[in-house]
Amino acid sequence: MTSPWRDTCFCPGVETTPAYKPPPGVLVYGLEDRLPPGTAILVGGQHVAAMIVGTITPPLILAGTLNLKPEQTAYLISMALLSSALGTFLQCRRRGPLGSGLLSVTGTSFAFIAVLAQAGQAGGLALMLGLSCLTAPLQILLSPFISRLRHVFTPLVSGVVVLLIGLSLIPAAYFGITTPLHAGSPPWHGLVVGAVVVAIVVAAQATGRPWARVAGMAFGVVAGLVICAVLGALPPVPPGDGRWITQPRLLPHGFAFSWALAPSFAFIYLISLLEAIGDMTATSQLSGLPAAGPDHWRRLSAGVLADGLTSTLSALFGGFPSATYAQNNGVIQITGVAARRVGYVMAAILLLLGIFPPVARLISVLPPQVIGALAVLLFGLVAVSGLRLIMASGLGQREAVIVALSLGVGIGLPTQPGLLVGLPDVVKTFLESSIPAGGLTALLLSALWRGPHVDLAPAAPASK
Repeated sequence: MTSPWRDTCFCPGVETTPAYKPPPGVLVYGLEDRLPPGTAILVGGQHVAAMIVGTITPPLILAGTLNLKPEQTAYLISMALLSSALGTFLQCRRRGPLGSGLLSVTGTSFAFIAVLAQAGQAGGLALMLGLSCLTAPLQILLSPFISRLRHVFTPLVSGVVVLLIGLSLIPAAYFGITTPLHAGSPPWHGLVVGAVVVAIVVAAQATGRPWARVAGMAFGVVAGLVICAVLGALPPVPPGDGRWITQPRLLPHGFAFSWALAPSFAFIYLISLLEAIGDMTATSQLSGLPAAGPDHWRRLSAGVLADGLTSTLSALFGGFPSATYAQNNGVIQITGVAARRVGYVMAAILLLLGIFPPVARLISVLPPQVIGALAVLLFGLVAVSGLRLIMASGLGQREAVIVALSLGVGIGLPTQPGLLVGLPDVVKTFLESSIPAGGLTALLLSALWRGPHVDLAPAAPASK
């Protein structure tokens, strides 16, 4: 999934990053270059810093929404980090038809939060992971045909879906902020904590300094933790079970499936596939590779295959769906390093973070007010990312009508469940969620009312 902040920020969202080809001399290390070990560790650490908050935030949000136990939350966080390590390694390694061979990183996808929450409320973790496991192979099956899918899932359709993802998730973020800091504390205490966190993140972005933008969310989290500690609202770290290593377990939460919810999951996987095309196209051009031709599409096909395999394995071992991130393209621009071997260092760091239980336990007790504040900002930026995709299509009369009707159906229909009474369960469940309802409307209207083709990787503005 791409970043809602363009260029150098690390926040996860779902925007197709524009293609960008660096001017001569920008790259210090090219795709196949070997780096000194110290340099590789330094650059790999920056990449991990740029995406780790985004990787752990979806499990934390879902754990809070579904009131999961601390040990369940810790395990989900460990699996998120381990899945990210696996996906990053597969993408950078590239063997045969698997992996893009680019300096790409994968992490837990924000796009699935709404449908995962819907499944969790219906059947808990067993249903959430069962649906993920059986629908993730859709990306594997479609990976050879991605060059054709881009003509169906246009930037307009993807933009509507991304916009709906952000709009539908924003209200959920406030549940964390409104959580009392402790018994008897007024609700506005949580608002103060959230406001400070957001203010620091925004201030870091406003400086325009690359290091501040990359580390802005970490600064915000630290500030939120300090305030919570002063107010006596830091929850205790749950005790461990004595194990030093988190061992992935096959189907640790059981397995369940629902035909009624499957179409919603499949639809989001399709959108995630299209976003991966845009993300990897941007990375290709940053690496000085051509963004057209048979080699380019083979590279993208192999990258999508790696994403599908990573999400499938993640679900089998109790983790949430993964997707290719684009925020690391900003790190490539900052550092001038596009060497794919840095991905091995990134994978090793993520692996170490994921296998040690104390790391996951510490992360699992982050105050909900801090996570909620980050989520408000992130989800709002996700919605803005959708707007950017829509604008890439050119907002003429046709596009305006399609967007208007899609938003009307996606936002309005789920608020009127009485209109869906009597429909088959599969149809009813699909239309009860904003994202598939509005996305399907955009897809059908876009297909019936044809307009000019717009590529998923529009040209970027002139380089700075």
